[in-house]
Amino acid sequence: MRAIFLVDNGSLRPQATRNLRRVALALSELIGESVQAASLLHSNKIPAEEVGGVPATTLGPAAERSAEQGATEIIVLPFFFGPSKALTGYLPERMAALQARFPQVCVRVAQPLVDERGNNDLRLAKLLADNVRDKRQAGTTPLVALVDHGSPIPEVTAVRNRLAGQLSVLLADEVRCVAAASMERREGDEYRFNEPLLEHLLDTPEFQTGPVILAMLFLSPGRHAGEGGDIAEICSAAEQRHPGLNTRITGLVGEHPGVVDILHTRLRQALDGERFLLELPALQSHSH
Repeated sequence: MRAIFLVDNGSLRPQATRNLRRVALALSELIGESVQAASLLHSNKIPAEEVGGVPATTLGPAAERSAEQGATEIIVLPFFFGPSKALTGYLPERMAALQARFPQVCVRVAQPLVDERGNNDLRLAKLLADNVRDKRQAGTTPLVALVDHGSPIPEVTAVRNRLAGQLSVLLADEVRCVAAASMERREGDEYRFNEPLLEHLLDTPEFQTGPVILAMLFLSPGRHAGEGGDIAEICSAAEQRHPGLNTRITGLVGEHPGVVDILHTRLRQALDGERFLLELPALQSHSH
């Protein structure tokens, strides 16, 4: 018996849990098998009444419950853009703790949304292009800033840069240019690969005037993305500094219906054993 979990990093904001559950439900309906929503961290602290009365759960306890109920195969489908440390470091440690208790359980983690060495896949870039077109006013050729959170690992920033390149080709002459930026970065030269920061990009001569559309490389609303979040604050501060600047913020990737299709592919690849991020084989075979 197997249990499938759609897993995000986790947020203290209820909107993030609600979005994760919505996507998990859409996937469940698509494959005709239950896909459970779980976060790696944080979400279990959200008061249950803010998420429809059903407490949000983190993956560790949720997977242990499944194992107690007889699941011997745990499939983790990452709601992540790239191979974040949470997936390659924290997750295997947490699942090893599960296997210490349930040695007959094997765990397989699917590829994230962008699979750098998998088949060439433009679906995520097309979805970003849709979101930009939604905000583009007729007769304008805006500048586009593809903005992500900023990551301490270069592989995740590489995903952002790859998408910025794909997006600039897809939008072609509908926009003036597409530049990548991070919302924030860690201190120190070794994290310079996150540059430019969004606030610095909006201070460059090219980006100080005219319409700028922020293509949001975020999955769910939380304290960074969404109403009154960090990104909105960075934009309004830049507009104060540069009266000619006019920013518009797109919808989020994880709220676009097209994200379900990409997740479905990643899940199928993992279930078929064709492509996946990592596998933790069972420590002992279970006898039937």
